[in-house]
Amino acid sequence: MSRLDKGLLFAVLGLIGLGLVQVYSSSFIFATESRGDGLYFFKRQLFFAALALPCLFAVALTPWKWIERYGFLLWFVAGAAIAATFIPGLGLKAGGASRWLRLPGGVVFEPSELLKISLPLIFAWFAARREAIFGAAEWPVRALVIGLPLVLVLAQRDFGSFFICVAVLFCLLFAFGLRWLYIAGGATLGLPLFYFLVMSVPYRRARIMAFLDPWADPAGKGFQVIQSMLSVQSGGLTGVGLGQGQGKLFFLPEAHTDFTLAVLGEEMGFIGICVALMMYGYCVFRGLQIAARTDEVPAKAIALGLSLTFGFQVFINVGVNLGLLPTKGLTLPFLSYGGSSLLISCLLFGVLLSVERHERERVPSGERVARLFRDAGAGRRRRVR
Repeated sequence: MSRLDKGLLFAVLGLIGLGLVQVYSSSFIFATESRGDGLYFFKRQLFFAALALPCLFAVALTPWKWIERYGFLLWFVAGAAIAATFIPGLGLKAGGASRWLRLPGGVVFEPSELLKISLPLIFAWFAARREAIFGAAEWPVRALVIGLPLVLVLAQRDFGSFFICVAVLFCLLFAFGLRWLYIAGGATLGLPLFYFLVMSVPYRRARIMAFLDPWADPAGKGFQVIQSMLSVQSGGLTGVGLGQGQGKLFFLPEAHTDFTLAVLGEEMGFIGICVALMMYGYCVFRGLQIAARTDEVPAKAIALGLSLTFGFQVFINVGVNLGLLPTKGLTLPFLSYGGSSLLISCLLFGVLLSVERHERERVPSGERVARLFRDAGAGRRRRVR
């Protein structure tokens, strides 16, 4: 543990602890009524936390060369697992979507969560080999190869995960040399396609309409966002107290998963939301800082991609809970109930901690300080010119 970034590690552990409290508070009444055991979801989340923490430390202490060389294999595992969700008997359908795999022991796993963290890993593998793989056409071909499983994600009706993966892939391509011609072409083709994918599907179009005017259908499509905003508003500055929220009493749908932030806002108030957002913000900032400080292409690609993946998911979930974005079924990492989300989030930060440890051991502290002063001096000289 002494070899790891303590600030980032403690922030992650703090979020895991807050998430356990949040799952207990937001799910107790629902679990009592639906499962006959108020601690049903809490005990399952505690089990996955006990499983995820050793994985976090194991990955963080894994030799970096192993992650660099073999991390991309997770992309193949994720793609195969997503394809398996379409096989009768293996795939589990819920809410009109088939996104989950039914594993032995009653465990349910969502493969798209694994795809989110494997995209930066396979991109880093390609980026390290550059023209040796695809020659002059490397970037477009690389993007097509990496994005193949996204077609299956879209077929699963998991538009949120699809959007996050596409956004992260585009940011990585831009950061690692995508030409402006491709950017303009991608935007020209992508925006109309995005509009078509949203507006051509009735339930997605209904969510957009509910976002624009939730009060037009307060008992239907606008019900979730209205109840979420009411819960946050009723919490005020300091909240009504842990466990005392009313929104989770079957007023707020998915209170222990997609809308757990609204429960937190009602019970811990604006201050509680700010504390949670500061912890999330520190994790994203630290990840981007790790990406900026390393000179190695694979490490930079992985750190940047994973930080953006985590940041985009937090941004979307928070926006949905506050009524700033259309309703989307994305969990809030660490705070929402879900074993797949918790396990993958811990793996994500395990890789980030491994990158940071590798960079710290590779470059002595004195040289890092000298590099910072050198970079700062170069920036001042550019401004003078």
